[in-house]
Amino acid sequence: MHFIDEVKIYLKAGDGGNGAVSFRREKFIEFGGPDGGHGGKGGDVIIRVVPGLNTLIDFRYTQHFKAQRGEGGMGRNRTGESGKDLILEVPAGTQVFAEDGETLLADLENVGDEIVIAQGGRGGAGNAAFKSSTNQAPRHAKPGIEGEELWVWLKLKLISDVGLVGLPNAGKSTFLAAVSGAKPKIADYPFTTLRPQLGVVYVDDNEFVMADIPGLIEGASEGSGLGDKFLKHIERCYMLLHLIDADSDVISAYNTIRHELNNYSQMLVQKEEIIALNKSDLLSQEDIQAKREELEKLTGKQCFICSGATKQGVKEILQFIMRHIAAKRGEA
Repeated sequence: MHFIDEVKIYLKAGDGGNGAVSFRREKFIEFGGPDGGHGGKGGDVIIRVVPGLNTLIDFRYTQHFKAQRGEGGMGRNRTGESGKDLILEVPAGTQVFAEDGETLLADLENVGDEIVIAQGGRGGAGNAAFKSSTNQAPRHAKPGIEGEELWVWLKLKLISDVGLVGLPNAGKSTFLAAVSGAKPKIADYPFTTLRPQLGVVYVDDNEFVMADIPGLIEGASEGSGLGDKFLKHIERCYMLLHLIDADSDVISAYNTIRHELNNYSQMLVQKEEIIALNKSDLLSQEDIQAKREELEKLTGKQCFICSGATKQGVKEILQFIMRHIAAKRGEA
């Protein structure tokens, strides 16, 4: 499945049905009065969050959506049926923006959240509504009002508990595959991950969602590489797991990622960060310990050692994360 996180779509609510012009016609009633019914209301366009979705791909090839028009009024004062609402299903974390792409109309974070984004038009009045003492037989009715129409942007921010960050080739995809059922593309070259991946991680009797974000490079927050497009997906995470390739200049790698996070959003920098030296199976114990001490001295934080390929140290990291997530959920 392709990952689509931004789409522009056209929405048109249903027009109201026209009012009817009709007169009572019954045997032995010579001058039946007006009995034209009102038109039905046009259908609304509703955007609703449903479970089981993590992409906007359904809107990639169909970009125009119209709700049903209200039925016209009928004789015998019968009102036309209202048009059916059009419900667009989106994943949790979808934001709805106006056509300018900047004005936020709705932030739909949770399953069940919804917004009536376009109101259906009101039905027109039938001629019975225009009867008066001076006009006993009105021969006009009102047309239905047009439904609202607009262009909107749907922009998805993935909902996850933990965001995996790091330079390209830090081993994030391998790590995610090792701890969850996700099956990201894995290869030994930069930018293997071209779209975010979500995985559900089980720790004892608990679980949390982890997102693998495409690798960041220097200048990502300003549009270089792939990172700036995906940084938004870690804005909703409880914490960040910062993987660093142990077989690299770990200080430079760490500083590059922190610099890009800081440039993109202060909110990202303030998130709790767990640091892990990945691919530890490629180095000797002495080299790993030396690099670990460098990072701990620089950051003042505990630095974990792990290998997504051999799963060394992975369980300890997951248990540490789960304890912190449980505490965060308890505060919420």
